[in-house]
Amino acid sequence: MARPDKAAAVAELTEDFRTATATVLTEYRGLSVTLMKKLRRDLGTDTKYSVVKNTLTKIAAKEAGFDVPAELLTGPSALAFIKGDAIVAAKSLRDFAKENPFLVIKGGIYEGKNVTAAEIYKLADLESREVLLAKLAGAMKATMANAIRTIDALRIKKEEGSAPVAVEAVAEVVAEVTEEVQAPVEATEEEKE
Repeated sequence: MARPDKAAAVAELTEDFRTATATVLTEYRGLSVTLMKKLRRDLGTDTKYSVVKNTLTKIAAKEAGFDVPAELLTGPSALAFIKGDAIVAAKSLRDFAKENPFLVIKGGIYEGKNVTAAEIYKLADLESREVLLAKLAGAMKATMANAIRTIDALRIKKEEGSAPVAVEAVAEVVAEVTEEVQAPVEATEEEKE
C-alpha cells in the first residue's frame, strides 16, 4: 500500500473506533468469502465487519485513544465495529462462531475498556436491552398493583376505624415497593460488569 492509502485506511479505522459503541477483534483464518458475507449479514446494518491489517489497527486504535494488547494483534484479524446494541452483535458473533469454529473471538473494547473473549461471551449471554426493560416494566407494574391493592385495603380499614395500623402498613408497603423496583435494576447493572 502506498503511504496516502495507509493514511486514509488509518483515518477510516480511527473514525470507526471513535464512533463504535463496542469493537470486537476476531481471527477469520479459514473462513470462505461466502461465510464472511453470511457473518456480515448476520451482524446487520449496525455493525461494520472489516478485515484489517494489524499494524494499521494498532495505530488507529492509539489515535482513537484505545490501547489494544499486542497479543490480540496476531494472525489474520478482522474487526466488528458495533454502532447499535452490543449485546445483539455479541450474540450474533457467538452464534456464528459456534457454527463456524474458524471464527475466533480474541477480545475487544466495550464502553471504552478492553475486554477479553470470555467477557464478550458473557455479554452475549445477557438478554437484550429491550427484554431487560420489559422485565423491569413488568416488575414495576406488578409491584405497583400490589401497592394499590394494599392502599385500597388500608383505606377500607381506616373507614372502619383502625387508622393507626394503616399508617404503619403504608410505610411497610412503600419500603417493599422500593426494594422490589431497585433489585432488578441493581441485578442488571451487576450483570453488565
